[in-house]
Amino acid sequence: MSKTASFADRSAWLTIVGLGEDGPDGLPPASLAALENAEIIMGAKRHLSLLPKLTAKLVTWPVPFADGVPVVMSYRGRRVVALASGDPFWHGAGAVLVKELQADEWRTLPAPSTMSLAAAALGWPLEKTPCFGFHAAPFERLHSSMFPGARMIATMRDGAAVQQLGAWLTEQGFGATTVHILEALGGPRERIRGCLATNIPSDIAHPVCVALEVTGQGAVMPLATGRPDTLFDNDGQITKRPVRALTLSALAPRPTEHLWDIGGGSGSIGLEWLMTHPTTKATAIEIDPSRASRIRANAAQLGLERLNVVTGAAPEALAGLPMPDAIFIGGGISAEMLDWIWENVPAGVRLVANGVTLEAEMLLADWHAAKGGTLLRIELSESKPLGRKRGWKASYPIVQWSVSL
Repeated sequence: MSKTASFADRSAWLTIVGLGEDGPDGLPPASLAALENAEIIMGAKRHLSLLPKLTAKLVTWPVPFADGVPVVMSYRGRRVVALASGDPFWHGAGAVLVKELQADEWRTLPAPSTMSLAAAALGWPLEKTPCFGFHAAPFERLHSSMFPGARMIATMRDGAAVQQLGAWLTEQGFGATTVHILEALGGPRERIRGCLATNIPSDIAHPVCVALEVTGQGAVMPLATGRPDTLFDNDGQITKRPVRALTLSALAPRPTEHLWDIGGGSGSIGLEWLMTHPTTKATAIEIDPSRASRIRANAAQLGLERLNVVTGAAPEALAGLPMPDAIFIGGGISAEMLDWIWENVPAGVRLVANGVTLEAEMLLADWHAAKGGTLLRIELSESKPLGRKRGWKASYPIVQWSVSL
């Protein structure tokens, strides 16, 4: 006979219970036992309304969500249940709740996630369907996933947010996208409708998620590095597309790694670094305040707000920053900067520096002779009209030095 789960089974004082729209009817014995044995149950008003009569003290989760975390922590040591929608660790609140806890202080009892219910309702293979959470995130995070024929699922804050998503899709040229609106999945109020992004209804009930079948003529984000220069607003201070592709190849980004982009310009190198994997991190250091603002705007436009922008001059502005795994120097290179990097940055960090002036070329050649690595001269020409015919117009040659510290 299997043992019924209870708080006594573990030293955890906090149990995170995933709850669906069907309330206790959809809960397994372990989750029901946790609720019956709890001293305190904390959750959104909607979640608490789904519960049967219990002896626990019911505490309504405040808005905004972050305000509720210290309230939960104030009950540390008591038998506490925190209610969350579906699977708390799949675009849910779980990670935020346990961030400051030790592993033996909490446990989680998940229910089917909203994404699982949506995929099951539509017959979509969930393992092939990108999933997003848009309770607070910007729609720009969809850019890299938007192409004709794409499918994706996203949780939404409310009905107004679904209408805003429809307007955003239309602005991006994907107004012909089919938007499946899935309300209160798994419960008695469940409703599933389909419409075009240009015609989102106003009577949408909470909780809601959407499933998109993308159609339209909007711009599709290339997968390879060296994206079009037009993707990045700039004042001419930008590493151009072919050189950017060679630079990213030399930087060789890997998951979880952190880049310093020194002399950020438009932010294109740091932003493309972030596009390689969702766990990568980047800091752009830019001395010009207007360019620093432009970098932030470019990051927001591309849904890459995890780019940290520091306004200041290197190397002074580098002090105190989290250490990088790779460094790119795209402007203002000097012997002082290289000396600082060698003295303050751990061994093994990859450095790529591009120089266009004779002085920068001489500096990089000297450091290459002293420290090793690879020195590459990049000379590119583009065809341009020449009278009634065409000819080659050469760009300034770029010297690129790549080395591991």
